[in-house]
Amino acid sequence: MKLEFPDDFTWGASSSSYQVEGAWDADGKGLSIWDIFVERENTIWRGQHGRVACDHYHQFKEDVALMAQMGIAAYGFSISWPRVMPDGTGRLNEAGLSFYEALVDELLAHGIEPWVTLFHWDLPYELFLRGGWLNRSIPGWFADYTKVIVDRLSDRVSHWITMKDPQCFIGLGYHSGRHAPGHKLGMRDALLAGHHALLAHGRSVQAIREYAKLPPMVGWSPSCSVYRPATDSMDDVNAAREATSAVYPKALWNTRWWSDPVILGGYPEEGLRVYGNAVPKVPEADFGVMKQPIDFYGCNIFQAPPVQMGKDLQPVASELEPGEAISTYGWTQNPNCLYWGPRFIYDMYKLPLVITENGCSTLDRVSLDGGVHDSNRVDFMVGNLLCLQRAMSEGVDVRGYFHWSLTDNFEWQEGYRQRYGLIHVDYTTQVRTLKDSAYCYKEIIGSNGQSLQRHVHSENQPVPFVVKEAMRYIESSISEVFNVKTIAAHLNCHPDFLSRRFKQHTGVSLSAHIRSVRVGHARHLLHNPNVLIGDVADLCGFSDRIHFSKVFKKEMGITPGQYQKRFQDDPGEEMHPAIEIAQNPRSV
Repeated sequence: MKLEFPDDFTWGASSSSYQVEGAWDADGKGLSIWDIFVERENTIWRGQHGRVACDHYHQFKEDVALMAQMGIAAYGFSISWPRVMPDGTGRLNEAGLSFYEALVDELLAHGIEPWVTLFHWDLPYELFLRGGWLNRSIPGWFADYTKVIVDRLSDRVSHWITMKDPQCFIGLGYHSGRHAPGHKLGMRDALLAGHHALLAHGRSVQAIREYAKLPPMVGWSPSCSVYRPATDSMDDVNAAREATSAVYPKALWNTRWWSDPVILGGYPEEGLRVYGNAVPKVPEADFGVMKQPIDFYGCNIFQAPPVQMGKDLQPVASELEPGEAISTYGWTQNPNCLYWGPRFIYDMYKLPLVITENGCSTLDRVSLDGGVHDSNRVDFMVGNLLCLQRAMSEGVDVRGYFHWSLTDNFEWQEGYRQRYGLIHVDYTTQVRTLKDSAYCYKEIIGSNGQSLQRHVHSENQPVPFVVKEAMRYIESSISEVFNVKTIAAHLNCHPDFLSRRFKQHTGVSLSAHIRSVRVGHARHLLHNPNVLIGDVADLCGFSDRIHFSKVFKKEMGITPGQYQKRFQDDPGEEMHPAIEIAQNPRSV
């Protein structure tokens, strides 16, 4: 299977303001509902909070440099409404606006496209005191806030997302009480709050299109409630399609109640029937405001539970297969979520899709060798992207993929228990460490998806002998000076034949693979702060120190000497197993 993605496919990573920024009361920022919610007892795991989180507010330059090192082309981040408008309306906080301007400028300086989300759950506390999403004035407040951000950033930003996950900030915040502001309202009030959120989306789209200085690309990004068939039977496929399209009583977790008004201009008939008298009585004109033209549908997809067709021809939940992989969050890691999910959503709405969030939480730690070996995340990412490419090959129009998340972060009510990042964060020292998944993602991006091929194994497509032997030769002869011609001579084949077969199977060139292996070995050796750079060059098969330094800097973004300085002797110990940073000193 050819695994190339379109040349203009967007490869990105995502974050959200409250989860990463910290600086909760710095430089004139107002309170958000999450700043208050974390003060309640027994709401967040171990009483944790996001007051510092990843300190992205102060360390964004280091984080952007790490993105550039990975080859990330786009960064999806959200604006903290109370950071730029402390009261939610009225006066502006210049320091907050300047922070986002500086972040956008830093991204653009590194060739990274900013994708701005206007709301990712951190509502200004002052607006909560005025009723929050229950107040019919909030769509107007949100439109005014949108205009402020668009006025300030749209000369440099062209990609906009109005809001993320209304199912979460309404369903979990206003109905179940698990998220801020912690309301446990009945279905009638929760649906009214949701209606106001959809109105706010529409008003926001209108403001973006009216005031944007660059031609805008506008989308929205709900949680996609998607299901997969338990088997390949057509009955189970139909059951999964019906389950993905369904609206369930006494629950807000679905796709169509939230998306039909935005795209089709009205609530789905099944939802009106299921919710009955709880459906808010609203002016018909509201739906004209909600239904604004959008350029893409953002899909936040993390899992797809299996379903099967029941005896009454209705979808029923299917048990997970014994031993099926699950994340530390307890979610199934079956990669088909990124095949069936986009396929069903695209069939519903026929809009271009962008995977705005996709990832998994795993038990990550810095190992004694200084690396973070998150093989489960690597498998999750590769499997999901293979399934996404399958959906695209069958006609599903997907324009981009954003991994969730760029860094480990504050995971809402889970605190810091869940780690989703490509970058490991030590929350005490704020040291960043690229995980194995970050290097894997770099390879995927650099090859535009072709490197996924090396992870495809089947009895019908065994690894070609010359590819397998080339890899073995590189690993066993890493300290020797060799190149593609040397390996080809060893295998008694033509260099062009070897290079072609290697790239066909792995998706990357043989010369790029040799560089990657050499630099990876060098990184390991440089964990020793006493080893000489020249010795590392020799041990990694480079012809001289100057050539080694050039290759290392091109691959890593910093020189071998700068990299080695991250590893210092621990007083009183002969050698401290230091933590890998692989990046410039953080900016404060």
